[in-house]
Amino acid sequence: MSKAAGDPERAVNGLLSVARLLEEPRLARLYTFVLREGEVTIDDIADALEMPRTTAYSDTGTLVELGVLTRDEEQKTHTYSAVPITLTANFGSGEYTVTPTLIEAFGRSPRDQDLDLLLEKHGLGKLAAALTYAIPYAEGEMSERVAARELDLQHAFAIAVLQALREVVLDMESVDPYFEDIRSARDRPPETED
Repeated sequence: MSKAAGDPERAVNGLLSVARLLEEPRLARLYTFVLREGEVTIDDIADALEMPRTTAYSDTGTLVELGVLTRDEEQKTHTYSAVPITLTANFGSGEYTVTPTLIEAFGRSPRDQDLDLLLEKHGLGKLAAALTYAIPYAEGEMSERVAARELDLQHAFAIAVLQALREVVLDMESVDPYFEDIRSARDRPPETED
């Protein structure tokens, strides 16, 4: 097979891995925890994420099978590290790049009622859209009022979502190696008010 053609098997498996992370918040949270920490043990995971060791073993095994974590078995106590992932989808009208920052936002949803409600009422696509406004908002390049208006949500709810995502952006900006690839609302000017 020509190397120029890429590796379709790896690409499709990567797509499925990202999809799985965006289906199960617990797996998403575990993945981004390991990404932030660098190298961790099962005990580190169980303690920090407050999960039973059996769940930590099971979930890390799942993430190793998905190819998003690696397990170093050289030492008596195995260590895990994250493989930085990115997935760019192009749908004619535009493209969006899924990076660990969106995975982190999704992983926080069960512990953040505003993110959880956003996902429940509007879906993962709206979370991704909100993240595009949260980036310039967190970086002081867009006012809260403008960002909230652009989200097309009830104003107070939009502000609550932006504040939750601001924390995600600030936490992941230095950790996510693909952070600059996330489409940001600063890349396109907001609509002007009438």
